[in-house]
Amino acid sequence: MAKLDTADRKKIPAKKYAFPKERKEPLENASHVRNAIARFNQVEGVSGDEKDAAWKRIKTAAKKFGVEMNESSRKELKAKPTKKKAS
Repeated sequence: MAKLDTADRKKIPAKKYAFPKERKEPLENASHVRNAIARFNQVEGVSGDEKDAAWKRIKTAAKKFGVEMNESSRKELKAKPTKKKAS
């Protein structure tokens, strides 16, 4: 997957992001959809309602691009790993 630079991100309409207000996790192709699923729990500063709406957008994009999803709910995703404190 090619990394998007700032100019490329600005060209993508907000509605084509899993989190449009934050412009996080673009859903432009199958690779981006898989990435959005993998990084879903890493997105910070969003409400539960925003996560629910993002999950719906991801599911729609997955269907459009033929991405198989093993999770039927965002709650089935692995939780964000916690940082270990040094002893």
